[in-house]
Amino acid sequence: MIESVDTELSWLLADEAATTQLGAQVAEALADGLVLYLHGPLGAGKTSFARALLITLGVGERIKSPTYSLIEGYTAGGRPAWHLDLYRIADPGELEWLGLDALSDPAAVVLVEWPERGAGALPPADAELALDYAADGRRASLRAHSPRGLRLLDQLAK
Repeated sequence: MIESVDTELSWLLADEAATTQLGAQVAEALADGLVLYLHGPLGAGKTSFARALLITLGVGERIKSPTYSLIEGYTAGGRPAWHLDLYRIADPGELEWLGLDALSDPAAVVLVEWPERGAGALPPADAELALDYAADGRRASLRAHSPRGLRLLDQLAK
């Protein structure tokens, strides 16, 4: 079930398979690069969503969780893709040594779990996905913050 409100789309997700399907749908709707912040409690599906999105974009290698490495880079359909998990970051200053300049490539797809822990050190989000537990599964809300984010929402609403 999908609900639409101006710059936001929401879904009720029955299970992890539905979360994975949403990741694939978002990938299929991407026309260009995107910075996507992923919010939600532990176990809400952020990494499952990111993995499905990257696989659908064409990453052919094993997609590892960046929980310990903090950042994993890929080539997805000829464009760079980055997956960050900042859960273990205590201060945004800790990100200086990661070489985050590569994230500013407009063709890149950048997925950031726990972005609040990198505040000020990350490129601004084109969109934010909030995943949370709901009574019978999960709830996902995607909010646009830029023209690229709005194009994504427009494609998903079709």
